[in-house]
Amino acid sequence: MNSILWQPSEQRISRANVTRFMSMLRSEYRVSLNDYRSLYQWSIENRSSFWDAVWRFTGIVAKAKGDTVLIDDGSMMEARWFPEARLNYAENLLKKRDGDKVAIVFTSEDGNCRQLSYQELYLRVSKLAQALRDDGVVAGDRVVAVMPNIPETVVAMLAVTSIGAVWASCSPDFGGQAIIDRFAQIEPKVLFYIDGYQFNGKYFECKDRIQ
Repeated sequence: MNSILWQPSEQRISRANVTRFMSMLRSEYRVSLNDYRSLYQWSIENRSSFWDAVWRFTGIVAKAKGDTVLIDDGSMMEARWFPEARLNYAENLLKKRDGDKVAIVFTSEDGNCRQLSYQELYLRVSKLAQALRDDGVVAGDRVVAVMPNIPETVVAMLAVTSIGAVWASCSPDFGGQAIIDRFAQIEPKVLFYIDGYQFNGKYFECKDRIQ
């Protein structure tokens, strides 16, 4: 296929985040970046500078960033990014609280649709995080879930992560032994689970398997 299916307008391009990002790079590094292809090539040839700029451009919230961006011995598998950085990614995901602006759109299999604003998401995460703290969950604890892809699962993950605890999850269609195999090895302190789920028009109970 040689024909272009869609192309953004010049106005849309001028307002894009990637356009602003390239403008920042041109100003700071005195480089010639005129399109995505040139940005892509520069990011490969200047990995440390590129990702340092991404950190600053996106406004990452961190307790510490450190001076080192990349420790690289030539192998991507052995590369270490921002080794001195200390941050909580839940804090970064929740920093945007623009009133009624939509954070999550969820549509179930039966067509029901729900939305959560950034403010609602923040409040739900805050309440659940406090409940977990009251239940004795601290940084480094493991919290697991047998949950489907629903907004409540996102809330639970963010609440756990905001404390500094470790989150692990699996789908509710896992068998009992598969759930045990996944979770027993990390010795979780708290288990979230759903009592049933719908798939392909049928409802499946989970309580007996979870028990």
